[in-house]
Amino acid sequence: MKQTILAISGKPGLYKLVSRATNSLIVEALDDTHKRMPAFGTDRITSLADIAMFTETEDVPLMKVLANMRDLEKGKAASVNFKKATPAELHEYFSKVLPEWDHDRVQNSHIKKLIQWYDILIKAGITDFEEEMAPTEGDNIDDRKEVKEEQEVKEEKKAKKTAKK
Repeated sequence: MKQTILAISGKPGLYKLVSRATNSLIVEALDDTHKRMPAFGTDRITSLADIAMFTETEDVPLMKVLANMRDLEKGKAASVNFKKATPAELHEYFSKVLPEWDHDRVQNSHIKKLIQWYDILIKAGITDFEEEMAPTEGDNIDDRKEVKEEQEVKEEKKAKKTAKK
């Protein structure tokens, strides 16, 4: 079953999209409470399917990074305690998960949040990240790449036309 997993800025944890209301989204917490609440347009809501991690070459979708963590941990909770781990321990662990990660742009807080999210998803029984986490419709990462490529092609055509004149 595909589902949209959301992160809401300013609210702890992860949420599952349940329904859409007139002015808000109805979300359910993925923790033990399963509390439902509205998330309004003023909240910064991000689908996990739209998030990517920086690497030295190109950005890797979060779903693939989570799948790498699952494979490393054999489907169990993370072996690193993100609250107590030193920066060196976090870097060593994340190098096992994503060897080509960008050491300049990925902060310790990003790695901690990733481990926290992974643990939440595992406790909620979501382990098949590629299948379970559906990308949101609209302006997701792939759409932005396609738009950027289209803009680059248009700019090249304009440059060629002005060069001919």
